[in-house]
Amino acid sequence: MNEGAKISLIGCIVQLYLFGATEALQSFLLSMMSYDRYLAICNPLRYSSLMSHRVCVKLIIMSWLLVLSVSLVTLITAVTQEFCNQNTINHFFCDYFPLLELSCSDTSLVRILAVALTVPVILFPFILIIGSYICIAHEILKIVSSIGRQKAFSTCSSHLAVVSIFYGTLIVTYVVPTRNQLQTISKHLSLLYTVVTPFINPMIYSLKSADMKNAIKNIIQ
Repeated sequence: MNEGAKISLIGCIVQLYLFGATEALQSFLLSMMSYDRYLAICNPLRYSSLMSHRVCVKLIIMSWLLVLSVSLVTLITAVTQEFCNQNTINHFFCDYFPLLELSCSDTSLVRILAVALTVPVILFPFILIIGSYICIAHEILKIVSSIGRQKAFSTCSSHLAVVSIFYGTLIVTYVVPTRNQLQTISKHLSLLYTVVTPFINPMIYSLKSADMKNAIKNIIQ
């Protein structure tokens, strides 16, 4: 794929499918977490009934089924294209649009279909996250004591950090025009949400842990 690195066609297809499914699933999980924070802060008395274990399992199963279905459709549209002798992908991994660039056939309709399927999967959860945090911010402003505000905000800080990194890199990578030097920047930014973000997620969510704080203090000292 890149300066001697090779991958089989089957491996590329599997990588493309798993990549699309996991990224879409992360978008849904982040929206569910924002809804969880919304209920905990804005409707704490009904939290246990509205966000029970059974409800969480149902939401996760529905998210898996949806993202696997959407990813399968987009994968089929990609692999059914006619490809020429060119087999070098201008990317670090088998991403959808870089793969379509190798096709000899007209991919305009396929690109439109892919955008029509994937944009709602990313956009609707993002809108839900924004709406949840608008309600949360409005509720936090009602708290009189500064300690109470700080405590309420601290419950959302880790999630906000992950959302900012995930959606920030997605927007820059796929919304900003990717031509000339911007295409190289886009490829490097893609590593943030495919490698860096999943790697630092556990660290971000563990910053509140006393053991993690003590470990960081020992490293600094």
